[in-house]
Amino acid sequence: MNNKLLIYSVLAIQVGVFSVACSPHKEQDISQTENPIEQQNGKKDQRPQVSRLVKEEEKIIASATAPVPQPGVQSRLPVTSKMAKQQFAHGYIAPNAVVTQDTIRQAYEPLDRENYAHIDDNPIKRTVEHPVSTFSIDVDTGSYSNVRRMLSGGSLPRRDAVRVEEMINYFNYQYPVPGNEKIPFSITTEMAPSPWNNQQYLLQVGLKGYDIDRTNLPAANLVFLIDVSGSMTSANKLPLLKSSMKLLTNKLRARDKISIVVYAGSSGVVLNPTPGNHKAQIIASLDRLQAGGSTNGAAGIRLAYNLAQQAFVKGGINRVILATDGDFNVGTTNFEALKDLIEEKRKTGITLTTLGFGNGNYNDYLMEQLADKGNGNYAYIDTLNEARKVLVEEMSSTLKTIAKDVKIQIEFNPKAVAEYRLIGYENRALKREDFNNDKIDAGDIGAGHTVTALYEISLTGSQSQRIDPLRYSNKPEVSAHKVNEIGFLKLRYKNPGTSISKLTTQVITRKDILDDINKATDNLRFSSAVAAFGQLLRGGKYTGQFAYRDVLKLAQTARGKDMFGYRGEFINLVNMADTLSSNVMSQQ
Repeated sequence: MNNKLLIYSVLAIQVGVFSVACSPHKEQDISQTENPIEQQNGKKDQRPQVSRLVKEEEKIIASATAPVPQPGVQSRLPVTSKMAKQQFAHGYIAPNAVVTQDTIRQAYEPLDRENYAHIDDNPIKRTVEHPVSTFSIDVDTGSYSNVRRMLSGGSLPRRDAVRVEEMINYFNYQYPVPGNEKIPFSITTEMAPSPWNNQQYLLQVGLKGYDIDRTNLPAANLVFLIDVSGSMTSANKLPLLKSSMKLLTNKLRARDKISIVVYAGSSGVVLNPTPGNHKAQIIASLDRLQAGGSTNGAAGIRLAYNLAQQAFVKGGINRVILATDGDFNVGTTNFEALKDLIEEKRKTGITLTTLGFGNGNYNDYLMEQLADKGNGNYAYIDTLNEARKVLVEEMSSTLKTIAKDVKIQIEFNPKAVAEYRLIGYENRALKREDFNNDKIDAGDIGAGHTVTALYEISLTGSQSQRIDPLRYSNKPEVSAHKVNEIGFLKLRYKNPGTSISKLTTQVITRKDILDDINKATDNLRFSSAVAAFGQLLRGGKYTGQFAYRDVLKLAQTARGKDMFGYRGEFINLVNMADTLSSNVMSQQ
């Protein structure tokens, strides 16, 4: 109706203008107006101005009825210069662009404000200057599955998203299993030439925790702390989260208790402590969850710990399981304040596991740090199969802690080792004096967990040393009977519920060195393949000419028993990274 009214108004104005133009009172006759075409033909026509006014009228009507161009919407009209100016003024096209009838679309780039802590690779150290290496163990695996998500999505991961130790520890290794819980874990060392530099050696230190069948786990008091804010609406967030929690629910027993706390702009209790065999009630509570609102994570954390404290099981498993994308945007949003909150709450004997979901706004830094401060573990859930791995297959290690504050310290013998470099564990480094200080927090080991650390070593006298010796250094004297020692390994840990650490030691000798990487166990060869892969994704600062295809060959020969196909999946990821890397190189 409005368009018709506009057209009629325009016609009325044009008729009025035409009437005035034809009036005998006009000072200049319309027939005397210059017309180039008439002048060329030597003729005069009294109607050309009428034709011109009609054309102007058609232009005005077309302009009035033409749709306003919208970003990302195809226009069916021929693009005029006037439309081009309008589109440029609105930012739809560039000022010098050639305007055609093709679709004009606004540039679009997916949201990406994921947050990762910056990591600098561990440096090479000369043994005569820094003979001691100290770090906290780490059983987190979140980096690997997050990297898998990015590669599967067709892009190489950010370098800071790659934590090499978490990629190595994603896989289980066949280390000797301790006989009982009095000795909570075994220690295994192995040494062979490095795959990426045969003039250097890799020293592998492996820990294996004693395992507990899930049916023998002590009673569990679990609080599901679930983010239901608006940022969780995507299919790979809240819907996947609910399906993941259902997998865990199906494995619970009558003596276990489950509570559900949700948070968005505010927090609330959805399910009070409920026996684990009331599965229908628990699952129904999960099914009712919907996403919406801002994210006040700190309020939810406080409420979850309070609820866990009310249902506390003495001698049992008391744990909060936080499931979120980590996008806290209201309430306490300062990282340090949140970590302080978790650190204070862990004193109550309640631990924290963090499960990360989603992409685009994912906060990996916060999720990993909260789990560390909460004496728990961190995993990233990108598929339901990953949820099954973390919450079902590895349920004992996820929930049951068998050793607390586990620290490793190696003193290298300068007569045998010229240089060394710890691969990964950058954000787990400890000061030398922290090793004997029981007040210093460190990582915890769960039932059945394996922990692997790799050192790259240059032996004394080799040509592979990368740092020039100091001119005025005083080389320490080493007694003759210790010349064959590579290093001295010390390990500290606390039994659950205690505050005094225990010490165990082990000597690493030259007789442990193999002369060929192909003679090494599948444990060392596969972990070195994963370590090389992680380093390449981080830029390959120390891997020389070693490439993805070399990682592939090494991993294929060390696949070993692969019951659930995780190592086969790793091989596929290496192939994907090789292809994506080649595409990037071809575009440069």
